[in-house]
Amino acid sequence: MSARLKRLITGDPAKGVGIAVAAGVFLALTNAFGSTTDLWLRLAYWVVLMIAAGLWAEVCMRAVRRVPGMEASVPARFVVSVLVIGLPLTLVVWGVTGWIFYGQAYGFDMLPGLVWRVLLITAGMTAIGMALEPKTVTTKAGDEPPRFLDRLPPRLRGAVIHAVQAEDHYLRIHTDRGSDLILMRLSDAVAELQGLEGAQTHRSWWVAKDAVQDVKRGDGRATLTLDGGLTVPVSRRHARALRAAGWY
Repeated sequence: MSARLKRLITGDPAKGVGIAVAAGVFLALTNAFGSTTDLWLRLAYWVVLMIAAGLWAEVCMRAVRRVPGMEASVPARFVVSVLVIGLPLTLVVWGVTGWIFYGQAYGFDMLPGLVWRVLLITAGMTAIGMALEPKTVTTKAGDEPPRFLDRLPPRLRGAVIHAVQAEDHYLRIHTDRGSDLILMRLSDAVAELQGLEGAQTHRSWWVAKDAVQDVKRGDGRATLTLDGGLTVPVSRRHARALRAAGWY
């Protein structure tokens, strides 16, 4: 399976392919285009079409995000994405569906009816995809010290936390006095880091904003260099939010 297919719609392989397959099964069972063909043919057609549409949607939504102002306006990004994704797909459905289900091409008189149905399906899938887009978890500076400080090993008590890195079932705490491991989930640690300004930059990393000394960017990604020379990756899913928050 290709890397692009694995990132289908949500960036999560299981979720993306699962959504596409579920949508294809639903459309086949509800017989969206009123075909009299065998159910198994409809299942094969719709599942393949929805996976291919998901790949096309991923490409289109990435392109739409790069348009100035689109990232900040969810309604505008939704409308533009539906049109950019759905109109070309309408032509694909118009050109292919008739041959598969009826043995002959659809006439031009079928296009108006196909447009609204394809756009409706596209709108539903786009809404699901946007709703499931991963959010970047941030922590804010506060008057109260974060609860996470109580979990520091004795030799790191009083140290300044630079980053927290997930390693299997453990967390490696990077500080100005070195690093050490504790048994904890990253999601739980981030919740207890409220009180320190920082953000999750990668599924395996949380970084304190004050620790960032340099940023290197390329191919839509970034690498942060922290105090002490530690380098931390910024994944695509978090790059936009960190850029909007002024990290780089």
